[in-house]
Amino acid sequence: MNNYQYIIAGLPALTKDWKFSEGNFESLLEEIKGGCSDKDKTLIGWLERGFDDSSLNEEFYREALSCKNAFIREYFTFDLNVRNAKTRYLNKALGRPEDKDVIIPGGEDQSGIPTVGAFGDLKLPEEFEEAARLDAVLQGKDILARERGLDDLMWEKIDCLTTFNYFDINVLLGFLCKLHIISRWARLDEQTGREMFRKLVDEVRGTFKGVQYDSGKTGSGSTGRKAAGI
Repeated sequence: MNNYQYIIAGLPALTKDWKFSEGNFESLLEEIKGGCSDKDKTLIGWLERGFDDSSLNEEFYREALSCKNAFIREYFTFDLNVRNAKTRYLNKALGRPEDKDVIIPGGEDQSGIPTVGAFGDLKLPEEFEEAARLDAVLQGKDILARERGLDDLMWEKIDCLTTFNYFDINVLLGFLCKLHIISRWARLDEQTGREMFRKLVDEVRGTFKGVQYDSGKTGSGSTGRKAAGI
């Protein structure tokens, strides 16, 4: 049986500007997993997969959105909404069809039978209350401010999902999601951050020719980039 009170009491209180005094994300992750049951380690494994961009495809979201754990289900529903909004933003900026490469985890199989989640009913993303704020963030001209704004929305969503949780696995899941955000920014200096536009482009499959980033603007150029699949 997990001793949530003991584990949670030993965790630092995270803020958006919290700094690692020692160790890193991976060391804290392993420390937390060391006090968890196999069942809870499986739930943490969902986050580890979700933190790897190469894992984020229709199959992953179809499984995550049907997960019995409410935090995993709701967190990745919101994550998918954000990811698809970013994809549509890039499609518009690059003159592509609006819904190209948008991830839709539902639908039908080749026999016309509606697909379901691996663990039961599949909750598909729909209109969500943060949509207007998300759109406003994406319209920002500064790439660092835009990425920070997206992470601020994720941070607030994590708080919302754990409001009534005190000593359970969802508190640990929320902590790890926040820690991952902090860890990502801790690895960036400003110049590296300015290159995050490339990551945005990489999140949409395809070849984009003539895309450059300069002081928050896209322009024409002679170089193309093969975006990584998601």
